Amino acid sequence: MKKTLLILAFCFCAVLNAQSIENISAKNLKGEYIALKTMSNEKPLVLSFWATWCLPCMEELISINEKLDDWKAERDFDFVAVSTDDPRTVNKVKTVVNGKNWNFDQVLFDPSQTIKRQLNVNNVPTTLVYFKNKLVYSHVGYAPGDEDELFEKLKQIQ
Repeated sequence: MKKTLLILAFCFCAVLNAQSIENISAKNLKGEYIALKTMSNEKPLVLSFWATWCLPCMEELISINEKLDDWKAERDFDFVAVSTDDPRTVNKVKTVVNGKNWNFDQVLFDPSQTIKRQLNVNNVPTTLVYFKNKLVYSHVGYAPGDEDELFEKLKQIQ
């Protein structure tokens, strides 16, 4: 029990110490480079780190996608799914995104897990929320209902 709590505390601290998104860019599904700092100036930016092999990631993104239009009608923000699939599985990303009809603002590739390391993300799923290029919320893991907590946090950001 102590060991589990210690590991969870370490993961939480690592996420809270996440680096700035100032110099981070990545390719999207169209092969274009997207600079994250340009997405976080005027409205919140949600970064959801996931992988095609991660069942909790898939459950979270399916739940968010189902609610995304309603959320955006109430609060303006950008939602970016960052795939951490490595070179062996990265080819599945586009198929999964298209097959699930995910309507996210961007889906970015991080096959070398550079962004994941830069932002001190240790596990997937991890959700980070930035506003004016500052980390304002983080969450590791997924359980049903976590997406509602995320939206509540988004509504509080001013």
